Amino acid sequence: MDNPEFGRERVFWSYEDLALFIGSVAPCLAIAALLMRLFRFPAQGVQTMAFELCFYLLLLGTLYLLIAARHHRPFWRSLGWTLVPGALLCLLLGPVLAIGLGALGAALRAPEETAIQDLVTSRLSLIVVGIFGAILGPAFEEIVFRGFLQPLFARSLGHWPGILLAAAPFALLHGPQNHWSWQSIVIIFLAGIIFGVARWRTGSTLASALIHAGYNTTLFAVFIAQSWSTV
Repeated sequence: MDNPEFGRERVFWSYEDLALFIGSVAPCLAIAALLMRLFRFPAQGVQTMAFELCFYLLLLGTLYLLIAARHHRPFWRSLGWTLVPGALLCLLLGPVLAIGLGALGAALRAPEETAIQDLVTSRLSLIVVGIFGAILGPAFEEIVFRGFLQPLFARSLGHWPGILLAAAPFALLHGPQNHWSWQSIVIIFLAGIIFGVARWRTGSTLASALIHAGYNTTLFAVFIAQSWSTV
């Protein structure tokens, strides 16, 4: 059965709101960069995560203004940030997805992940990158791609086109950190589809965020295990 969260009566924002959100990206980047000049950080990885967190919070503020201020609707519930039965199962699906897509990446001969290695240069940066990658990053990305974009596309084009159209920019967002490896982008695109299906079937962005968090946590745990094995 189709979830009413994707029905026309529930998705009240429009492509005009999407254009306003996209238009806020460059100013938010500029403000985040200026704010970073006010602080000194003990490691490059910490600085990078602080910049991304600041940027994400500014974008989240823009989204809040669009939903809560412009349309006068509840922010979290409108974007599907609701608890659903089986939340623990969603979290446990993340590692299963990571293992499955990891095997596919090996078959495609995807290059090894270097973004984490570049960021983790100390114990502090390891903790900061881990928290951001496992919790904060997935939460924000799911709010934007599965909470905001996917329902809008699904309302206009249908569920599967909406899922695919939201997964495409999600994958491209991770292109630079993977040196635009087509194998890595395909893997992330497939992960985005799974996250999107979870969002559709449960009606909850929190459900897709939990799968995303479990997925990222597994990848980070594998990185740590590999690092220890080479010491």
